[in-house]
Amino acid sequence: MKEPKIPLVNKPNGMGFGRILKATKCSIKGFKAAFKEESAFRSEIYLGVCLLPLSVVLAQSLNHWLVLFIPYLLLLIVELLNSSIEALTDRVGIEYHVLSGRAKDMASAAVTLSLLILALVWGVAVYEKIVTYL
Repeated sequence: MKEPKIPLVNKPNGMGFGRILKATKCSIKGFKAAFKEESAFRSEIYLGVCLLPLSVVLAQSLNHWLVLFIPYLLLLIVELLNSSIEALTDRVGIEYHVLSGRAKDMASAAVTLSLLILALVWGVAVYEKIVTYL
């Protein structure tokens, strides 16, 4: 038995390579909006500006550098998702609602866990670097 063909649905951003280009433009708009509107995101970008050169000094190999850098990218991803949840929640209504508060608190907790992962990975790297010099 043959499966029925599903008709192609017209996507608002098109299809194929054109869709990739439009999605990239949307991503750039998202980065710009996060940097302009979210002080936490700006702070984390500045943190990255400090951590990037330090990662080159701490890393013992390219793989080690990647292990240092991935938690930072994870932090940025979670912060973008947190900011998205906050923006959407505020769009629905700025008056207090227990579910809105819960959504914002949970998203904030996710950022905190991302920061903890970053601190643990970097703490171990700094510790190992200090131990090798002693």
